[in-house]
Amino acid sequence: MLLWINGPFGGGKTQSAYELRRRLPGSVVCDPEHVGFGLHRMTPPHLRGDFQDLAAWRQGVYEVLDLALSRHDGPVIAPMTVVEPAYFSETVGRLRERGHDVRHFALLAERETVLRRLRERGFGHLVRFVAGKEAPLRRESFAVAKLDHCLERLLDAQFAEHLWTDKLTIPQVADHIAASAGLALRPSTDSALRGRLRRAGIGLRHIRIL
Repeated sequence: MLLWINGPFGGGKTQSAYELRRRLPGSVVCDPEHVGFGLHRMTPPHLRGDFQDLAAWRQGVYEVLDLALSRHDGPVIAPMTVVEPAYFSETVGRLRERGHDVRHFALLAERETVLRRLRERGFGHLVRFVAGKEAPLRRESFAVAKLDHCLERLLDAQFAEHLWTDKLTIPQVADHIAASAGLALRPSTDSALRGRLRRAGIGLRHIRIL
C-alpha cells in the first residue's frame, strides 16, 4: 500500500509521514522530493525552476515508487505536494493504473495556520529571534509564493481525501490517515517534550539546501 500525503508546503506532510513510519511496523518513507533535489543539483543554477515541470522527475518518482511497492513488504509513505492535475495523473494515477493500492490524503489548513507553521519549522525560531518577529521567511519564500495556489487546487475533488489539520496534532493526523487506510498504528507514547524534540529533529534534517 502507498500512503501519498499531499498538502501545501508547510502543511505537515513530512512530520506526518515520519510519525506514521515510527508507529507503523514495516513501513518506509520514500520522499519524491529527493528525486527533485538530485535533478536540481545536476542542473546549472540559472536553469533551475520547479523540478516537477521536468518529465524526468515524474518518471523517476513513478519508477522508484513502483519498485518499492512491488518489492517492499510493508506500507510505503510518500510525502509530496502535487497540485497540477496532469502531474498527479503521471504519478499517483499511473501507480493506480499499475494495480497498486494507493491511498491519497490532502492535508489542508487555513492560510494563517500554514504561514505560522512555515515560520516555526526548521530555523524559523532562530530567524525570528535574530531578525525580528516579522522577518521574511527567506528559506520558505517558494512555499509562501505557492501557498494560495496549492490551497485552491487541493480543494478539488481529484485531490480527496481531504483532512483539515488546523486543530490536530501530528499524532492525531497520523491516527486519521491510518484509520482511513485500515492500518493499525502503535500507540503514541511520547511526552509533549519528547514529541517536540522529535519533530524538531525531523525538521532540521529536512531543511532544503540547494
